[in-house]
Amino acid sequence: MELNNLSLKELWDLFPIFFVDYDDKFEKIYLEEERKLNVLLQNYIKRISHIGSTSIKNIKTKPIIDILIEIDFDKAIQVKEILLTHGYILMNDQIDKISFNKGYTINGYADQVFHVHIKKYGDCNELYFRDYLNDIPAKREEYENLKLELFYKYNPNRDLYTEGKSTFVNEIVLLAKEKYKNRYL
Repeated sequence: MELNNLSLKELWDLFPIFFVDYDDKFEKIYLEEERKLNVLLQNYIKRISHIGSTSIKNIKTKPIIDILIEIDFDKAIQVKEILLTHGYILMNDQIDKISFNKGYTINGYADQVFHVHIKKYGDCNELYFRDYLNDIPAKREEYENLKLELFYKYNPNRDLYTEGKSTFVNEIVLLAKEKYKNRYL
């Protein structure tokens, strides 16, 4: 049996949402995967960054390392082919972004799980979000509380959990872009 043959409910059961405390090891795990990705995609990466909750200090998080890779998007087909041949599973392929997962097996999570987000250079709202929450403890705590509330409300539905965070995330990105101006341009 393969993962793509499973129903959404079966996938949610196989890969449940659960939280762990923030751990400095997340940065080390990210750096190891970054090194591997730099070797694979050395000619394509414009910027690679640790994003997602494991990049935000002192909040409960799913132990999944999110990575943003910004590229010249006219090279997306080449990047996609390289990742597909090196153990990454294509999750989403849109006109302006491609998402991959690594560490999902028919037996559940592997020891380490990654979500890799490929976007055009400069499409990096995630960096603004990360930096703002790392700089503003009250907003970081508000985000953690929202995540836990959504988890208890929607578990095991990952889609509703993720959708429930979108208004908060968008508000923080706007605040961050005002605070940090053109930090990532």
